[in-house]
Amino acid sequence: MRHPIFLTLFAATIGLSACEQSGEEQVERALKDINVVDETNLNDVMLTVGDPDEAARYFAGANANDPGRIDLQRGLAKSLVRARRPTEAIAAWQTVVANEEATDADRVDLADAYIRANQWDEAAAALNTVPPTYETFKRYRLEAMVADSRQQWDKADSFYETAVGLTTRPASVYNNWGFSKLTRGDYAAAERMFTDALRFDSSVFTTKNNLVLARGAQRNYTMPVIQMTQVERARLLHTMALAAIKQNDVAIGKSLLNDAINTHPQYFEEAARALEALDDNAAT
Repeated sequence: MRHPIFLTLFAATIGLSACEQSGEEQVERALKDINVVDETNLNDVMLTVGDPDEAARYFAGANANDPGRIDLQRGLAKSLVRARRPTEAIAAWQTVVANEEATDADRVDLADAYIRANQWDEAAAALNTVPPTYETFKRYRLEAMVADSRQQWDKADSFYETAVGLTTRPASVYNNWGFSKLTRGDYAAAERMFTDALRFDSSVFTTKNNLVLARGAQRNYTMPVIQMTQVERARLLHTMALAAIKQNDVAIGKSLLNDAINTHPQYFEEAARALEALDDNAAT
């Protein structure tokens, strides 16, 4: 009579143990899910607002602890790009692209890293691995830059035009396109591109400076009607003065340098030094 009772108690004990184990596993799984959510949020934070070098260290450690995860590999690659460490970024993006879960966007990002490292042929090769059906703003912007590097002007214009049509914020594209036109000596077209860029984003000083260079190259030494601070105006007058002097319009250049010095709210050393050099040359 004891055996059935013993077996029943044994079965009950096993069942209770199994229930406890199942409960522990459920808790562990729940905690793991929470950790994944927390980690995902942390990853997003590190990719956006975190210090890029700190983010790179974070993702390097995460990759070492959990190798093979493409999201962590991407995080490292993007952080290295943000940290302006292009050589390391290339190696990181190569690891991403070698992953079986890699996408066409990853291959475009590899091309971007090559361009940042001034490796244009490698960038072109990376873009050639992306099918033509993958049409994004970033892809065409990079294609345009590669075409520029090879002085394939018609292709560059076509790619820039396509890129502009694929974004609602084309200021940077117009600025690159304008610089391309400036390089070719098509100064009037360059001026139009820089003006368009400022129409979409009036805050970028580099674009303002490029616009002044394009006007100066056409011997148009009047300041463009654009939004600028007093300091920016002084710096742009200095740029215009140097453009005039370069084209042997020395008297105009000196006048513009004086304007720059008088406009700047503080002592404008660069302009003052340039004006002094001109006066010294005139005296000898």
